[in-house]
Amino acid sequence: MIKYLEKTGKTEDEAVAAALSELGLERDDVSVEIIERAKSGFLGIGAIPARVRISWESDEDEAEAEPAAAVKAEAPAAEPAAEPAKAPAAVPVDEPAEYAAIRSFLSGLLERMGVDAVITITEREGGGILVDLSGPGMGAVIGRRGETLDAIQHLTNYAVNHDSDKHLRISVDAENYRAKREESLVRLAEKMAEKTIKYKRSMALEPMNSYERHVIHAALQNYEGVTTASSGTEPNRRVVVSYVRGEEAKSHKSQTREWA
Repeated sequence: MIKYLEKTGKTEDEAVAAALSELGLERDDVSVEIIERAKSGFLGIGAIPARVRISWESDEDEAEAEPAAAVKAEAPAAEPAAEPAKAPAAVPVDEPAEYAAIRSFLSGLLERMGVDAVITITEREGGGILVDLSGPGMGAVIGRRGETLDAIQHLTNYAVNHDSDKHLRISVDAENYRAKREESLVRLAEKMAEKTIKYKRSMALEPMNSYERHVIHAALQNYEGVTTASSGTEPNRRVVVSYVRGEEAKSHKSQTREWA
């Protein structure tokens, strides 16, 4: 008698492995038909799991299987242990509509990414909305040098603003990453300015996104002896710190020597 079992998984191999584990069979004991191939999507959005159908030859006789099923039916079924209910994230009762839209989009996006995060939404000083994400797995949310976090912020701004009459500036942060990164960039800017003045030549920083370049420019805006400009094209656009000659530069150079 031929029997069938369908299973899903992130990949075809995972789906087949799950089916074999459940059946207690080896790969050579079954035939595999791929019903749907896996699709990763973008940042987990639109991801489709792989679906396979496993078929195998069973020696079980249907006539013998029915009495066994009847015997099982006579025995009282044991109630499965109740799993502890997962407490839902606290959502303010009178949350503004725009906050609710942000929370709804991010909740769905993070669920697709397999990340369980607490979403805190507040009004940002100076205008705009600040969204802070916290919880386990924030490394996956931040990504390399904040690239994934930037992508999440971009998607959130697009999703919330594309059908809205008013434009909201939404900043998404995770575990205070942006503040820490900003402090690091300011220190880097000052270090490069000191080198520029010491060697009297221009210094180019590593390629950065527009937000990080803005931090560098702002940090050195009033730094005597240097000037900044962006050079190159995305994604390799970078800040160049240049030496400025003159009495102010000499004075600043003297002070820099004293600090050193």
